[in-house]
Amino acid sequence: MASRQSFTDSDTADEAVRATCDDASICKRFATSKSYWKDPYIQYFVRQIGERKAPEINRGYYARVQGVNHILDTFLRKTTCDCQVVNLGAGLDTTFWRLKDENLLPKKYFEVDFPMIVARKLHNIKTKPPLSKPIIETHSTDSLLIESHSLDSDRYCVVGADLRDLPRWRTS
Repeated sequence: MASRQSFTDSDTADEAVRATCDDASICKRFATSKSYWKDPYIQYFVRQIGERKAPEINRGYYARVQGVNHILDTFLRKTTCDCQVVNLGAGLDTTFWRLKDENLLPKKYFEVDFPMIVARKLHNIKTKPPLSKPIIETHSTDSLLIESHSLDSDRYCVVGADLRDLPRWRTS
């Protein structure tokens, strides 16, 4: 019985972690709708703006997004984009599209998240041309590998994986 209980606790904890993806995406969608910053791609992952968020939440997301963007952009400029970027726990992040628009793509941009979240993200990419077109534009061959839990193109890679399972990750 104890092992069953720990599985349930673990599954509940995993669901809570996965739920942060939705919460963050909804908050970002709301903040962009109030012009805290521009993100023309978040609308393809979160359709409805949702309930009003407190200004402190919007400002917090603004500070986080701007801070991460500043650090990333500085790194990319310093390396003249001759680098790779790995985004762990990427969720429904739209940074790849921003970097493409701003001509700041690294040699390869990787995202890793739970397979369930990656499957949702890839579904949106496959079904929404504003998301798929920039990926196709940066890919040099006719074949683009998009599976249920992964995408691999010349400049963008999305991997569904549980980072707690490092031995499996190392052999993939």
